[in-house]
Amino acid sequence: MIAAICWGVHDILVRRVSQNTPLMASLLAVLVAGTLLQLGIMTTTGSFAPVTGASAGYAMISGVCFLVASLGLYGAFQRGPVRLVAPVIASYPILSVGWAAASGIPISLYEWLAVLSIIIGVSVVAMLSDDSTAEVPPKGLTILYAVIAAVGFAGTFAFGQLAAAMTHDLPVILITRSVAIVLLLGIIVAKSLPLWPGRSALPVLALMGCVDGIALMCVLSAGGLPDAQYAAVASSVFGLLTILMAWAFLKEQMTLPQWSGCLLTFVAIGYLAL
Repeated sequence: MIAAICWGVHDILVRRVSQNTPLMASLLAVLVAGTLLQLGIMTTTGSFAPVTGASAGYAMISGVCFLVASLGLYGAFQRGPVRLVAPVIASYPILSVGWAAASGIPISLYEWLAVLSIIIGVSVVAMLSDDSTAEVPPKGLTILYAVIAAVGFAGTFAFGQLAAAMTHDLPVILITRSVAIVLLLGIIVAKSLPLWPGRSALPVLALMGCVDGIALMCVLSAGGLPDAQYAAVASSVFGLLTILMAWAFLKEQMTLPQWSGCLLTFVAIGYLAL
């Protein structure tokens, strides 16, 4: 839930900066800021430790997935609309729980129903929050980007939690973030895209990086805990929390069906937490 809150704040800030700053440069700044935050935490707590070869390998795969997920997310929301994109991206818990089931972890029927309830609740709130009538690009590519983001997040959490369960979690997460940064830098250089997002955007991007860093550390660090897959499930409500924060702080309206979607989502999370 801490991860969901952080990513909810991240999404609100994305809305502020995405229209006036280069997309790739913004993502790079966010990733670097989150990595610097983690390095500070690791230095303060003395959390540097050797990582096994297998754990490092899984962490590197997690980093590739994290970059793919981030690019898919930014690309999907850039095209929009929210009512189309958010439900598709929010479906990644099905893949996360499916991965756990395939790994031999028993998942009961009621737990599957709770996961589906969370996805339905988030989807209801997201679809009803987007009343835009503006023309949008063709849906096919938008849906593809959203599916790529969902698969990327599921892979990030599955491989990252697997790596964190083998050794110390913070060094593993540092590898994940470093791989994503190096690959993104390669894409930016290869395509001759701008590296500098602009001085005015840096404070917001730095804040985005910090909350994104905290969120990723929360979800991947759960790899050493029982039922780690439900950290990914709970974090999927970040879109719903974005809308709730817009209602609380920006005075945007919430309808009764949206409140019903929120109730369904949090009741299902409460059941999984029992």
